[in-house]
Amino acid sequence: MTYKADPGTTIGHTHLKVSDLERSIAFYRDVIGLDVQQTYGSDAAFMSAGGYHHHIGLNTWRSRGGPRPAPNATGLFHVAFLYPTRKALAQALTNVLAHNVRIDGASDHGVSQAIYLDDPDGNGIELYWDRAPEDWPRNADGDLSMTTDRLDLDALLAEA
Repeated sequence: MTYKADPGTTIGHTHLKVSDLERSIAFYRDVIGLDVQQTYGSDAAFMSAGGYHHHIGLNTWRSRGGPRPAPNATGLFHVAFLYPTRKALAQALTNVLAHNVRIDGASDHGVSQAIYLDDPDGNGIELYWDRAPEDWPRNADGDLSMTTDRLDLDALLAEA
């Protein structure tokens, strides 16, 4: 019998190995907009939006001073930050651009609109907004039919 996770299960926090804790705290605070909830000396920090204990854990336990992973290495592809509205996503994009962070991609997936970038250690980040489930594209059989189309960043920024 195949195990099925409880439908109420969600993905919680993510811990990232970083090479420079202070640099990473500054990025996730100033660019992504998270607040530091707690630090463990100079080894780890826990950050979140809205006062949650932590959405992101940053640590140097095994990675202090380490190199960026090679693009073809295994590991985390990206961590995703879900924004409650398209306007909130637009405001986040405005802040990313104000900090001169390079955007690696921007896609409309039908179910969501997403912007892709990297943190200073090369950890992938997706900033996205979900459309309402009743607006998700479906094929003739009713199955989900996600796409990867170009996201119009100018139109998104106009909503900021």
